[in-house]
Amino acid sequence: MTTIYPLPYPLDTHNALEQLRPLGDAVLLDSAHPKSDLRFGRYDIISAAPDRVLKFNRGEVSLRLDGLWQRLTGDPVEHLKSLQQEIAIPADNANLPFCGGLIGYFSYDLGRAFEQLPVIADDDLGLAELRVGRYLWAVVIDHQCKTSQLVAHERADAGLVQQLHSLLNDSQSGSQAAPFKLKADFLSNLSRPAYMAAFDQVQAYILAGDCYQINLTQRFSAPCEGDPFAAFRALRARATTPFSAYLESEEGALLSLSPERFLKVSALGDVETRPIKGTRPRGSDSAEDRAQAEALAASEKDRAENLMIVDLLRNDLGKVCEPGSVRVPELFAIETYPNVHHLVSAVTGRLADNYTSLDLLKQCFPGGSITGAPKIRAMEIIDELEPHRRSIYCGSIGYISADGSMDTSICIRTLLVRDGKIHCWAGGGVVADSEGEAEYQESFDKVDNLLNTLRDL
Repeated sequence: MTTIYPLPYPLDTHNALEQLRPLGDAVLLDSAHPKSDLRFGRYDIISAAPDRVLKFNRGEVSLRLDGLWQRLTGDPVEHLKSLQQEIAIPADNANLPFCGGLIGYFSYDLGRAFEQLPVIADDDLGLAELRVGRYLWAVVIDHQCKTSQLVAHERADAGLVQQLHSLLNDSQSGSQAAPFKLKADFLSNLSRPAYMAAFDQVQAYILAGDCYQINLTQRFSAPCEGDPFAAFRALRARATTPFSAYLESEEGALLSLSPERFLKVSALGDVETRPIKGTRPRGSDSAEDRAQAEALAASEKDRAENLMIVDLLRNDLGKVCEPGSVRVPELFAIETYPNVHHLVSAVTGRLADNYTSLDLLKQCFPGGSITGAPKIRAMEIIDELEPHRRSIYCGSIGYISADGSMDTSICIRTLLVRDGKIHCWAGGGVVADSEGEAEYQESFDKVDNLLNTLRDL
């Protein structure tokens, strides 16, 4: 059902993408090897030239086939299930995370397709809520087995696959991306007084019993020019995270340096989600750094915040998992990244019969770790208090393979380049004992390394 063509290892991931970008709709799911944990950052996946593209934009579903867009009706997720089922293969592809299938993004605002939400925040960016391509071939780099392979589904264009194999074998260097630079500094869509007013309103909602936790976010935007992939390469050098991604299309370019897994499903239906709740900045020396990590591990506030989201996700997984299969094998683990420490837990389960990876995605979307609890009321409050819709921020990027497996991220530490501007978001969970100044500063701690990298280009 798939054909595998060996390629050199190590294969320079970014140069390979440069070679494939001219084919259009290039995608890179980047593990940040060698600096990421191989449990999460084992594979790099690169592809381009999907044979189908499905887009959902403000209630309209469109399918691109042979370069032409056609309008469809119905649920966009059901259309994705049909595209995946057309190329479905048995679950017997050992050590292959992706053997042809769907790759794309699901914006935070896709939640409006599944829930009745208010229309208050300004929809100024206009990014499609969903854009997913069906990719019949991919370069898969396995950093554990130390292999690089061109994997082709049986429906892939055989002539194109042969050309790609020769191209990737013969040359290890693609054309260099043109420079990228900001034309002015980043500005937030929330001033400090505006953030504090929103924070106080969250506290009032918590006191009134509307919610237990709200993820409050601000957006940073700047005019820019040049090649977004040059920006991604610079950011990737500073922020080594296992769920990094670069996607480009007519919608713009997505540059994601996410440390957070949303949903992973094996071909046999085993499910895992890894919510992040709790953050501390890295220390200036080893002693201070260790103290910051220990303080996070011991923080009752952060542990309570994390536990709220674990319970929310246990409930979400329970909607489509076998009764009794949902477990919490890892609680309050510390994970360390270049600029922050995070408190991370794991929730697992097993898909019930007649449910697919896409059913799970729909039932859990958007991720509870970036909304608050209870989820729907939290989303209503977010729309009221944040001046602009979130767009890609807190949405998801990932793949659904032809064998039914899936891996997706939560789009934090994620930037959008669109219409001559670059946008970056940061926020954090606000609970009853949160302090406004600390929460405001935390949002800067999370993205300062990204914004400063772009300022220095």
